[in-house]
Amino acid sequence: MEELDATGLLCPLPVLKTRKRLLALAPGTRLRVTTDDPVAVIDLPHFCAEAGHRLIGSESEGSATVWLIERGA
Repeated sequence: MEELDATGLLCPLPVLKTRKRLLALAPGTRLRVTTDDPVAVIDLPHFCAEAGHRLIGSESEGSATVWLIERGA
């Protein structure tokens, strides 16, 4: 599984960096993204739905949110 630390980044950077990393991965590969931007709770699920990636889940870890995303086709 790949990892991306997007803590400290504000909208739209967490989504842009997630998009760039996912494009470099093979379909079906999972990416673990850590964010602390409050807007990411809206932006990342929307991005996944629009781009065809599967948002497997998210969980809070302190002040951050950890997302598990599977790259779509």
